[in-house]
Amino acid sequence: MGVKASGWRQLVDYLHDPYQVARFQQLCGVAAVRCAQPLANGDCGHHSRGGEEQEAEAATGARYRGDAPPTRDRDTGADCGKHLGKNGISCELAAPTRLCGDSDAAATTTTTTTISRPPAPGPDSRHHQPPPSPGEDRKKKPRRKNSLSEEVETEFIIRNRLLYYLFSFGTELGNELFYITFFPFWLWNIDPYVGRRLIVIWVWVMYLGQCTKDIIRWPRPTSPPVVKVEVFYDSEYGMPSTHAMSGTAIPFSLFFLTFGRWEYPYAFGLLLASSWCILVCLSRLYMGMHSILDVIVGVLYSILILVIFHPALDLIDNFNLTYKYAPLFIISLHLGMGLFSFTLDTWSTSRGDTAEILGTGAGIACASHVNHMFGILPDPPLDALPFSPPTITFNLIARAFLRFAVGVVVLLLTRAVLKAVTIPLACKIFRIPCTDIREARKRMEVELPYRYSTYGMVGFMALFLVPSLFNYLNLS
Repeated sequence: MGVKASGWRQLVDYLHDPYQVARFQQLCGVAAVRCAQPLANGDCGHHSRGGEEQEAEAATGARYRGDAPPTRDRDTGADCGKHLGKNGISCELAAPTRLCGDSDAAATTTTTTTISRPPAPGPDSRHHQPPPSPGEDRKKKPRRKNSLSEEVETEFIIRNRLLYYLFSFGTELGNELFYITFFPFWLWNIDPYVGRRLIVIWVWVMYLGQCTKDIIRWPRPTSPPVVKVEVFYDSEYGMPSTHAMSGTAIPFSLFFLTFGRWEYPYAFGLLLASSWCILVCLSRLYMGMHSILDVIVGVLYSILILVIFHPALDLIDNFNLTYKYAPLFIISLHLGMGLFSFTLDTWSTSRGDTAEILGTGAGIACASHVNHMFGILPDPPLDALPFSPPTITFNLIARAFLRFAVGVVVLLLTRAVLKAVTIPLACKIFRIPCTDIREARKRMEVELPYRYSTYGMVGFMALFLVPSLFNYLNLS
């Protein structure tokens, strides 16, 4: 038993090792721009530079920053890289897995650039970096930051633009922009029945995933050796990956909810769901946001939740539609879950995200109840199933995007108005200084009512008011 436990422990350590993530990033063409040796105060080049030195940097294409410590050997602790020169700063463009203990055969190619002050004339003093190879981009990549966080950027090199854009798209499949466009489009243009059930699953998967993060409290992969290509969610814990959870739950729930209801090949649906899931999972490794273990646990955890909740979808949906006091129960349940999540740990972006998810789920569920009362968006009779995909025509596409455009405008206006009202109101009620909105929004008394009420109303508008507006505008 001891040998078996030791083997499992070694496997867990291997899958959680940030160096495995760094190796995957290197394989995909991501490399860090890292200083070889810090100055006495721990910085690398954080000093006032004159015009001649800036010209030297521009001439050589060199780049350095002080927020990344030198790579160290995991066993000996020895510093990798070269010491500072007498008249300059030695920096290196190193792949993130370059270790002191690596053999020359396994080591990746490193380009070292010395910045002289001032540069001496003559051919021997020129230390130009090699020109970028095809597909390599050495410019700093703009990365989205959370408006409430203060992450420090580190530079990185993209040697494969195709993979960069592919995995950037994959990681967006688990971000707010995707949710606020995909769910409404599905509700307004494809199948509201499937849409509202899909949102029930999404709410539970994301809520349980976010709460589990704050209970386990495992940090994200360390940088270095990992390159932080994305920093938007860096303030959150890493285990499990909620991107991997949503990237598993959404496509496979769509597959199970639509197969048999819509006519399409089984193999096509399964392949699409699997490709979606794999793309999202690999994108989290590429972005340096999760370890392999975080992603695997996220997928398995999501599957477990689907196994438990999928059989109960009919019961939950019927309760939301028909029970007389369903809205009161829905609002109380989701608000109580939000209060619980805000007591788990110190502030992080997961607090607000959880409140947004719960608010959206409550709004959609309440709108479903109101729609059932007034006969808005009624479910088709069972004898009308299965549906055949409509013929794609210009008129069909134009009406779909017109509905989407009108609906999104309504949702954005709703979000803007409620945000402008609820934040100052919450600050006033709870006597919180409103001079620094950024800090005020981190307080539970402000963030929970702001996020919950705002996105609750957005969800309600999406399924009740917007379809009613479509009827009025003859866009149904």
